[in-house]
Amino acid sequence: MTDITEAEIALLVERFYGRVRAHPSLGPVFHAAIGESEAAWDRHLARLRQFWSSVMLRSGAYHGDPYSVHLRLPGLTPALFADWLALFDTTCTELFPEPLAAAFQERAQRIARSLQMGLFDRLPPVRTAAG
Repeated sequence: MTDITEAEIALLVERFYGRVRAHPSLGPVFHAAIGESEAAWDRHLARLRQFWSSVMLRSGAYHGDPYSVHLRLPGLTPALFADWLALFDTTCTELFPEPLAAAFQERAQRIARSLQMGLFDRLPPVRTAAG
C-alpha cells in the first residue's frame, strides 16, 4: 500500500462528504441522522477523519461502533451502499493518483460489504434436532 497522510484523509473526508450532503439519495439520510447545521457536520467530519485515520493508518484515533450507528439509521437501504461507493470511488479517483485511490477504494468496499452483510443479509435461524 502507498503512504497515506492525515492531510490526504482530511481532504478526502471534506470533499466526499460535501458531495454526500448534496446527493439526492444519500443527503437526506445523512441529514436525518446528523442534522443540517455546520456545527453538527463539523463534529461528524472530525469523527470520520478519526475513523479513516484508524482504518488507513492504524492510528487508533477512532473509538466507536460503526455497525451500531448504521443499524439505527432510518431510511438506510442496500441500494444506498452502491450510491455511497460510487461517489466515494469517483472522489478518490479525482483526488489521488491510482495507487492511493485504490487503497482507499479497497478499504471502503470491504467496510461497505461488511456493514451491508451485517445490516441486511440475515442468516436463517439455526434449526436444532429438537426443533
